[in-house]
Amino acid sequence: MSWFKKAKTPLAPAKQSRVPEGLWTKCKECSEILYTKEVVKNLSVCPKCNYHMGLTSFERARSLLDDGRFEELDQGYGSNDPLEFSDTKRYKDRLRVSKEKTGLDDAVLIAQGELQGIPVVVAAMEYGFIGGSMGVVVGEKITLAAERALEQRNPLLIISRSGGARMQEGAMSLMQMAKISAALGRLDDAKIPYLSILTDPTTGGVTASFAMLGDINLAEPKALIGFAGPRVIEQTIRQPLPAGFQRSEYLLEHGMLDMIVERREMRHLLGRILRFFTEPVVRGAARAAAEPASVPVARPEPVS
Repeated sequence: MSWFKKAKTPLAPAKQSRVPEGLWTKCKECSEILYTKEVVKNLSVCPKCNYHMGLTSFERARSLLDDGRFEELDQGYGSNDPLEFSDTKRYKDRLRVSKEKTGLDDAVLIAQGELQGIPVVVAAMEYGFIGGSMGVVVGEKITLAAERALEQRNPLLIISRSGGARMQEGAMSLMQMAKISAALGRLDDAKIPYLSILTDPTTGGVTASFAMLGDINLAEPKALIGFAGPRVIEQTIRQPLPAGFQRSEYLLEHGMLDMIVERREMRHLLGRILRFFTEPVVRGAARAAAEPASVPVARPEPVS
């Protein structure tokens, strides 16, 4: 028999925050709390430490192309789950969730537009779609982009942001490395510029194929670029890695990149590079069209 009873005081309902969700952004590098609108205005670069945050494929295309306008191409492709793969989730479920989250059919956006007045074909990888991994659809769409650039004789830009080949599609995902490389080889034979832009992260089969095959390879500051991850390498060789290993600054120092470019300068620099590649061709064609057709000159016959 209890001698007393303690009445339970009901908990007061939690007060809802008056701060709208998404108003502030925390920088992963310096932990600074930043006003989201200012971050977006700065192309998602931290104004305090210059850390380059990730961009979606749509944000990337809008940041590079004139007036942020472009035409999305090669839509409607989707993986048919050739291996009927399943781990903690079914691969089909991962595909469905990624499509709903990103608005894309797979992990790459193919766009056509103009960069400082120069027509270009752009392939921008989407990290939010299963880590930007490369499966058969990504391989097919990037190959189609290269073939369109070849047909139209327009420069090709590929912006890489990927964890590598997609394990859920096995060897078929690895085959895309050769498929895309062959398409880029045909571009090279036709003397059509291909510029590769590597962002954080660019790893695995993407690094081992098209990401490092550009006529000029550009990277953003401190981007992780490599084949195997640094932890895997350390565990394999059982030795500590050099400071900054696999970051873009390290790769530039060791001759694996041509240039590191701030995101805010990327569009301007790409325009300069493309004009360098394309203006001599345009001037030559205009000069040939302006010159009168050559008329054969009658030579007097020699007197016998």
